[in-house]
Amino acid sequence: MTRGMLMLAAGLLATLPAMAATPGDAHVNVVVPAHQNLVLPNGLKLILMPRPDLPLVAFNLVLRGGARLDPEGREGTAALTADLLTYGAGSRDAYEWADTVEGAGGNLDAGAQGEAILVRGQFLARDGNLMLQLLADAVLRPHFAADDFEKLRDRRIEELKAIKDSSPEALLGNYGRALLFGTHAYARAVGGSEASLARITHDDVSHLYASEFGADRATLVIAGDFVPAQMQETVAAAFGGWRRAPQALPPLAEPQRIKGRRVLLVDAPGAAQSYFWLGNVGVPRRYPQRAALQISNTAFGGRFGSMLNQELRIKAGLTYSASSVFTRGTVPGDFAISSFTQTDNTAKAIELALATLAHLRHDGLDGATLASARAYLLGQYPLAFETSAHWAAALGDLDLYDLPDSYIGEFGTALTEIDAAAVSAVIASAYPDADNLAIVIIGDAAKVRAAVAKLGPVTEMPLSAADFRP
Repeated sequence: MTRGMLMLAAGLLATLPAMAATPGDAHVNVVVPAHQNLVLPNGLKLILMPRPDLPLVAFNLVLRGGARLDPEGREGTAALTADLLTYGAGSRDAYEWADTVEGAGGNLDAGAQGEAILVRGQFLARDGNLMLQLLADAVLRPHFAADDFEKLRDRRIEELKAIKDSSPEALLGNYGRALLFGTHAYARAVGGSEASLARITHDDVSHLYASEFGADRATLVIAGDFVPAQMQETVAAAFGGWRRAPQALPPLAEPQRIKGRRVLLVDAPGAAQSYFWLGNVGVPRRYPQRAALQISNTAFGGRFGSMLNQELRIKAGLTYSASSVFTRGTVPGDFAISSFTQTDNTAKAIELALATLAHLRHDGLDGATLASARAYLLGQYPLAFETSAHWAAALGDLDLYDLPDSYIGEFGTALTEIDAAAVSAVIASAYPDADNLAIVIIGDAAKVRAAVAKLGPVTEMPLSAADFRP
């Protein structure tokens, strides 16, 4: 089945009504396919999930660490290191590498996240040995050619400048997390800033690779059409010589919520619209009331019919879209509301978003809204687990955050058991008060400065600045 056909099928499924569910109903759960969890002598974790329904094999290598290990002032080092893994490795230069992957009809990509570097891809089952050879070369024998590094770093800097010109809203989270988290690792922009990227040297990338890559930091998930015993043997041959990391992964401090408001106004002279981000520290990935959290955020800002969209778009006509999201890591990440509006309506739209958050905190969700959000989640959740690539990603995520299979397999039952009291308790504990927020506004400062001053103490910086913090 082609990617387009899969997307069409997913779209058709999304239009179907969700199943009626009663509390504790196990039939609403996603069934986690059988899989093996192994550990090689060098500490590499191996998760094998055979799924012979299609002649494809997907993989996901998760290397714990990621952008949180970037040197201070050189944010983006992990991201550049990850990108360079596929710019030539083993016996192949960058061009031969790309030709080999494309010629096999496969894909192999690497990238950084806040707490991990991921190397993911998918190949035809008949090319499974080639897939592991390429993966092992990328992770164990990358070239890190100096000219490739310089070209990639310079391109990333130019891309950031282009985003500021065309889609500054894509950078809201970078400004917001820098303002909210301060010196914490979560404040670091994964891809770096213009200033931090310019400071990164080829030696920085080589040092990060030498000091932070190691078999005992990694988990390799393989899902698809293969024979487990044969795959285990092939992986052991390909990765058995990978050394352990030279040092232990440092612990990640737990960030604290901010008190009061702080406002960052990022000046974009002549901008016709203002983009805004309102956030505070939320909850971790292992937050025990996940089902109630998902229901409440779906109702508040997680879908088109959410409270935020109803208030800001449907009723007030101030925007085309407003949303909220919890970013949850090993420790609490951010909860953020984001939207945009015409410049003249900047303060009005932000104040309405704040009022909507205050309404959620004061009144919670009524029964009909709770039931609607639950039904939406019950209908959408299974669509994230349709393919081998989905499962490779999902099991890697479980391992990264030390979560059990039941985190996926029993989520449907957990949704059916949530009542109004459980949602109210989560709203009180997980959502920030509207008076305690970091607020970022990207807009024409000359036109909005006076109006947004009443939101809290304002710090200004130009959008053209080479970093994300004043």
